[in-house]
Order: sequence, then C-alpha cells, then structure tokens
Amino acid sequence: MPARPAERHAFLLLPGCSLMAVGGALDALAQANTAQRESQSAGSVATLYDVLLCSVDGRPVRAGNGSSLNVDLALPHLPTLDGLFVVCDTPVPQSGFEAVLPLLQQQAASGALLGGVGTGAWLLARAGLLAGHRATLHWAYAPLLAEVFPDVVVSSNVFEADRKRLTCAGGLAAFDMFLHLIAQSHGPELAQQVQGRLGLERPRGPGEAQRVPLTARIGGGQPKLTEAVALMEANVQEPLATEDIARLVGVSRRQLERLFKQYLDSLPSRYYQELRLNRARQLLQQTSQSILQVGLSCGFSSGPHFSNNYRAHFGITPREQRSQRVNAAKRPQDPGEHTP
Repeated sequence: MPARPAERHAFLLLPGCSLMAVGGALDALAQANTAQRESQSAGSVATLYDVLLCSVDGRPVRAGNGSSLNVDLALPHLPTLDGLFVVCDTPVPQSGFEAVLPLLQQQAASGALLGGVGTGAWLLARAGLLAGHRATLHWAYAPLLAEVFPDVVVSSNVFEADRKRLTCAGGLAAFDMFLHLIAQSHGPELAQQVQGRLGLERPRGPGEAQRVPLTARIGGGQPKLTEAVALMEANVQEPLATEDIARLVGVSRRQLERLFKQYLDSLPSRYYQELRLNRARQLLQQTSQSILQVGLSCGFSSGPHFSNNYRAHFGITPREQRSQRVNAAKRPQDPGEHTP
C-alpha cells in the first residue's frame, strides 16, 4: 500500500510563549519520528511529522524566560497545513494581532486542525474558531474566557480534544496533548514509546482537571482550610472523619464546615468524597489497576459502594469509564475528535 504522507504542523509563537510548552510539543513529535524510523514499519514513511515554527512577522520571538526563538517563516507565508497551533502565555491577547485572525480562519477553512497552547485558545476564540467547541487554557484565564466568549464551552481540564480543535493549559500539558495527538493519529503503541523516551510516568487524559492551587481559589488568608484540604489529599485510601480533621487543624467541626461552605461552596464530607472520586477517575483512565483495587485505594469499602458513588457523581459506572479508555485506544481517529 502507498506510504502515508507526513503530517505538516506549524506552531505560531507569540511573545512571552512558554519554552516548556514549545519544547514539550516539539520533543513529542520528534520522538515519534525517531521511534518510527527505528521501527522500520512496512508501508510507513520515515517521517511522521514535518514541523514549522512561525511568528507573526517572521522575526525571532522572545519566550517568557527571555530566550530568543528563531522561526522558519512568517505566518502569512505558511503553506497548507494539517495542524496549526497558537502558542501563547500570559498575558491573554485581548487586543492586537488583528491581522492574525483571518490567517487562522483560512487555515481552518482549508481543513487544518487548529490548536491553542497556554492562552492560545484566546486567539482562536477571537477568530470565532471555538464557537460550540469544548476548549481550555491556563486555569487563571478560564473564567474570563467563558465570560467574554459565551459560545465557547470552557473547561478546566489539562487539555481538550473536540473535533478539529485541540487546546491545552500550556506547560507540561503540552506533552499530554501531543501524546494524545500521536495516539489518535498513529496508535497508542507509538504514543507509549514516545512517553517512555521522554521519561514521563503517565500522560494525563482530556478528562483530567488542571490542578488549581488552593490558595488561588481561596486566597492565602485561610491556613486552617488549606491545612484541612492537605490532610484530605494525603489520606485518600483511609479517609479521616470530619471531626478528626477539625481536631487536627485546631477548629471545631462547625467552624470547619463554615469555612468549606464559605470558600469552597461545599461540606467537608462532600468535598472529600469528590476528591477521592476524581482520584479514582484518574486511576481508571491512566492505570491498569482493577476496578476493585481502584475503589479500595480511594477509600471505598467495597466494589458496589465505589460503583454506586462513582455513578452518582459522574453519571457512568467505573466499568463504563474504563471501557471508554480501552475502546478509544483500539482505534486511531481524528486527533481533534472529542473523547468524553
């Protein structure tokens, strides 16, 4: 059968972009090429991905850490692409770059996959390319994106894959998103090889939430609440009673409940259970532990107890959650196809 042509992806680097995010994406694609060449698979090409770096005007771009990044060409000179990723960090590009928007729209109209890394999703939203799509960006800007662009389905996940759109929170999330792209385009086995070459313990999936620092959610003036949450996170397998948590942080149970209600809009017991269920979801998606093992390691006393609580919270059973991962791994698909 004829060899599959290499995919051509370009990265639009904006000033202040994260060098970690750029490097993560490029490393993942480069390692995929290396693994493919070494496998010498019949009917395949030696190069899976051709990569171009571009800037708005073709000049070098200064990254957030002060490094100067050379590019291959200016955005207007890009050829037809399989994918174009906007790499941006803080601050959010709320104005400027007006000349960029129609060029992004042209690539989308030609059928290219459009992606945003860090706060790159903001520029895609300004171009009208995220309307009706799930999208994410760095957690600090998610509420603002949802407010300014109500037609975008904004999530707090590390990355989102929805049809021809891929967006991630930047930083290490770029590794996760591009491992997903590799898995969907060329199979999970290749993605696992790349993961091993990069020394990554486990990639995060599109359903995994960003870890928002608690102090960013409640401020730094609530040390008792912060300490209580830290105790919960450290005691997932054998959950502590609310009374014990209150005693350990030096407040009454009523005071602790008041803090959780005021700052987290939840009760300690409910927050604790959601924390354990989210941890269980990660294990189901990212490990081969049995469903019973996952439930027990997250503090549930039995399989039925775990399954009932999981279904009440997520709307599916742990077995159905695990089946989704297995089924997704069996078939290559459009890299931007949304996986629940």
